[in-house]
Amino acid sequence: MDGKDYIAYFTMEIGLVETMPTYAGGLGILAGDTVRSAADLGIPMVAVTLLHRKGYFRQRLDASGWQSEEDAAWPVAELLQEMEPRCSIEIEGREVLLRAWKYEIKGMSGYSVPVYFLDTDIEQNAAPDRAITDHLYGGDLRYRLCQEAVLGIGGVRMLRALGYGGSRGHGEIKRFHMNEGHAALLTLELAYELSSQAWDMAYEQTKHSITPEMVHLVRPRCIFTTHTPVPAGQDKFSLDMVHQVITGYQGAFAEREKEFCPDNVLNMTQLALDNSHYINGVAKSHGHVARRMFSKYDIHSITNGVHVATWAASPIAKLFDEHIPGWREDNSSLRYALNIPQRDIWVAHRQAKGALIEQVKQLTGAGLEPEVFTIGFARRAAVYKRAELLFWDTARLIEISKNAGPFQLIYAGKAHPQDTAGKEVIRRIHEVKETLKGKIKLVYLENYGIDLAKLITSGVDLWLNTPQPPLEASGTSGMKAAVNGIPSFSILDGWWGEGCIEGVTGWAIGGDKDVSLESQDTRAEDARALYNKLEMIILPMFINEPERYAEVMRHSIALNASFFNTERMLSQYITKAYFK
Repeated sequence: MDGKDYIAYFTMEIGLVETMPTYAGGLGILAGDTVRSAADLGIPMVAVTLLHRKGYFRQRLDASGWQSEEDAAWPVAELLQEMEPRCSIEIEGREVLLRAWKYEIKGMSGYSVPVYFLDTDIEQNAAPDRAITDHLYGGDLRYRLCQEAVLGIGGVRMLRALGYGGSRGHGEIKRFHMNEGHAALLTLELAYELSSQAWDMAYEQTKHSITPEMVHLVRPRCIFTTHTPVPAGQDKFSLDMVHQVITGYQGAFAEREKEFCPDNVLNMTQLALDNSHYINGVAKSHGHVARRMFSKYDIHSITNGVHVATWAASPIAKLFDEHIPGWREDNSSLRYALNIPQRDIWVAHRQAKGALIEQVKQLTGAGLEPEVFTIGFARRAAVYKRAELLFWDTARLIEISKNAGPFQLIYAGKAHPQDTAGKEVIRRIHEVKETLKGKIKLVYLENYGIDLAKLITSGVDLWLNTPQPPLEASGTSGMKAAVNGIPSFSILDGWWGEGCIEGVTGWAIGGDKDVSLESQDTRAEDARALYNKLEMIILPMFINEPERYAEVMRHSIALNASFFNTERMLSQYITKAYFK
């Protein structure tokens, strides 16, 4: 046994490499960046997720911009190592066998953090059970509950089978960190585990019922990070469905059901909140929103970050190597970017921009101009992200391009397969593309993923983000842009409320609104603010005062990239939650 106290990091999705489509968006990319920084810092962490054999999906856009989806199968056995132990959980009265596949993340100093992918596609399992882990965020509510049982309950059992907290191989697991509520069933499994130990040690046979004392002992071991500022984003299951699917506890939780399932509903966010000793939102503003949503809980905030070495484009990384030795091991040293000559920043940026323009040409045939101001917008295509805000008044937009100077636009993003409204957003942007033809170049790149994100966040000249407050929990794409010296132009929501120093690191769209959880429609007002600043400040600076624009780029790195990174984020988790 190695004697270490481990952190077990549970996440429904994780973004590690493009060839493993086991992520849908920011939540999974954050998980991948977190594990990379844990390896860099030598944190004894083990990550648990599901093996989505058919991926999230491959996005196809037809000529009208309508999205269709295809399975994104990938070569599991070529990229992962199958582990020997098996464990099982009971679903709908059937035993479902689980296996794990390992992917090792190696840090800067050679320290490794394993990521275990749970898989039900085993010959002994019934056909429906073999497909449980196939699709990320696929299927109906029953399918989702089966997946969350595999992740939460099966994840704990697999860690025991692998020797974590068991009698062989590894040390104890000190904390279980839930990245969102999908893994909240692990709290039930931990209570059941403790109770089973007590029942086994009892002198005489005792009723197999989970006591409040056992539930109470779970809380100090759990950490919950919530990313969802809207009630609709919480997973909820009827008690009838819970009884149907989760059958392995044989009534042990019967006396606790009213606590775990108030109003006969299992709310995974509520379950995680009730059973965690440390709870946090993912930006200061999100922590404030979460405290209003869940007022009886002590909710902290640890602002998200990105793994700097992963997201720095090659020309930018080379620039850092020349001017800031050791930046990979000490991200805070990026503050010395203020010493990098402006000309060097421009040269590195031009190289990154050239790589993006070349890729756009290969993917779409569109010839974008390297000299023309390029605005990037790449987000999950959900209505609250308001991807269309820039096109609120296309006539005004065309006038700006005539009066203030030309610009071109790069958009990307997937809509969830069942999100018809999100798909409509993509289709309407394609309609706008026709309206702007011959006046403003607009491309929409399909199948947005890790590799495309690296190109866009480093190759555009300005990063645009226009969510409806207060629905942006954090947002990390703007942080990736900052690593590459790309200023943000964004609504003051999520991380940008902390990262925006007006005219220094980028620009705010509108003011800091004190909005209620029932968000108001501020599109017309926000669009006007966007147009005015783009026309009067940002475009003229880029075209007429490139040295001033380079200064904003330099400050994006020195002030934002040096702070909004997963190295700083994990250091805060260590002191506040992991080893406190």
